[in-house]
Amino acid sequence: MSSHGNPSSANDPRQPSAARPYVPAVISTQDLPIDYYGFIAVVFGIAGVMFRYKLSSWLAIVFCAESLANMRNIETDLKQISMAMMFAIMGLVTNYMGLARPGTKG
Repeated sequence: MSSHGNPSSANDPRQPSAARPYVPAVISTQDLPIDYYGFIAVVFGIAGVMFRYKLSSWLAIVFCAESLANMRNIETDLKQISMAMMFAIMGLVTNYMGLARPGTKG
């Protein structure tokens, strides 16, 4: 998009010399917003293990992936994601390879 022949380019108010790169503000780890995906993943993971809900364990895996994709702080978020993933995998293992529930076939 060349504006060599455009007469309005002489009236352009932008100043390229005043442009500065964007630098995000430094926020402490205590002031970061809550990672809702990670929290929901932990809740679904615990529900999958305790109540043996397969859907809950699978949803915990999905929310772990979302939390991993939106991670802001590597230290605290990675701990929460790893805990949620552990509960989700434990729920899937107990649901698919664990002992059969009383009153069910198979």
